[in-house]
Amino acid sequence: MNDYDVIIIGTGAGGGALAHRLAPSGKKILLLERGTFLPREKENWDTTAVFLDNRYHTAETWQDTAGRPLHPQTSYWVGGNTKVYGAALFRLRERDFEEVAHADGLSPAWPLKYRDFQPYYDEAEQLYAAHGQRGADPTEPPGGKPYPWPAVSHEPRIQELHDELEAGGYRPFPCPVGIKLDERTRWRSPCIRCDTCDGFPCLVAAKSDAEHNCIRPILDRPNVRLLTGAYASRLTTNAAGTEVNGVIAEFDGGTRREIFKASIVVVACGAINSAALLLRSANDTHPDGLANRSGQVGRNLMLHKAAILLALGPKPNPSKYMKTLAVHDFYFGEKDYPWPMGAIQIVASFQWEMMKPDAPILVPDAMLKKMKTHSVPWWLTTEDLPSPDNRVRWIEGRGIELAYTPNNEEPHRRLIARWREILKQVDRSDTWLPEDFYLKKAVPLEGVAHQNGTCRFGTDPGSSVLDVNCRAHDIANLYVVDGSFFPSCGAVNPSLTITANALRVGDHLLARLG
Repeated sequence: MNDYDVIIIGTGAGGGALAHRLAPSGKKILLLERGTFLPREKENWDTTAVFLDNRYHTAETWQDTAGRPLHPQTSYWVGGNTKVYGAALFRLRERDFEEVAHADGLSPAWPLKYRDFQPYYDEAEQLYAAHGQRGADPTEPPGGKPYPWPAVSHEPRIQELHDELEAGGYRPFPCPVGIKLDERTRWRSPCIRCDTCDGFPCLVAAKSDAEHNCIRPILDRPNVRLLTGAYASRLTTNAAGTEVNGVIAEFDGGTRREIFKASIVVVACGAINSAALLLRSANDTHPDGLANRSGQVGRNLMLHKAAILLALGPKPNPSKYMKTLAVHDFYFGEKDYPWPMGAIQIVASFQWEMMKPDAPILVPDAMLKKMKTHSVPWWLTTEDLPSPDNRVRWIEGRGIELAYTPNNEEPHRRLIARWREILKQVDRSDTWLPEDFYLKKAVPLEGVAHQNGTCRFGTDPGSSVLDVNCRAHDIANLYVVDGSFFPSCGAVNPSLTITANALRVGDHLLARLG
């Protein structure tokens, strides 16, 4: 009963896509998910419940190196963090796979190149019903099939911004997003273009996520079994330490344990929790944690340097769904600044209640509501660089510890300043509020939505954890398919790359399983 061909731990972007790929093979697959199905309830669209009460984020506490508690913005549900993500589906740029010089150092080359991922990017876009316009992004990598769905149209205020930016000599383009929207037949489209998308669970299941696009379609297969509320506490190995021979899962708050076995074990818990699982699975053969002969498990944590800026201007913004516009003019720098700066996109939705906790006590709600109606929220992302000192530790009796010192900050400050300058010119938006005015959680340490890099893949077992197929160098049947494998992270949202890689690894596993 507890013997399988493949065990997949985690059902997010990586685990979900891998399960979807393997399920038609008929191989016996077990999915272990520590969370449950996210409840469909009116609170899905309640700003206070979602952002202020953190209803859909984990209640567990991590810590920093000083022992201060951290309340991570991460989610344990079937579908993982895709249940509350913004569904922005960017490919890494072709140059992101190469060694890139930054103001603060180098981002390393990947052992594989964009061409190795291109067909899987095509498939991932199909799987997630991606909307976009091929060729509109000036930094877009070459090749690829057309998007399965046309770009989502701009609402009038966003179209106005697009036109003003274009007239100013910039190259705005449609943000690629995964939503179930057919604008030709809106009356039967699941997506209603609401203002509760980015960061919210979707009450009408119209946002492409790992649960609805990957997991639910395979649950009727007799060879697929999903266990929820299953916390993978430890992996065990054979005496030689060459293979995983057991996955210990805890149920009902740790009061019940079961051991599961499989020919192949795949860890897909998210970059932080995957590293933590390998570290707490240390044994006599692997005293520093599984797959950690290189000492790299948990190291090189990357989170992106991110900011949300609220641009206030004289023009009202009645837009609902706004995540339709992005700008990459400064992704790799500009004429008088050769260092990469990063990516810009509009946040899908923004509510006035998000500002309330950190607003001055005397600011009335009416003023916050007015600010909301005359603002455009922008999300700016800069690549942070891998550092061995930025890492995940597992502290027995205390849990996860994050050590993270931000780097590559000057390009991020320049990107913010440059974008302010541009919008003053094209949109007369000259009043600005930084993210810490209205965001409840600190960015980036607790805002770990873009976590990656803790189990990098490579060809050298001395400097990497995984091989090019994301198999642990040290353990013949152990794989990792979440964002852990990233050697560098570019400046775009990682979800599509995680999904594409999981499909790629899936093909490798199908060949291996025969």
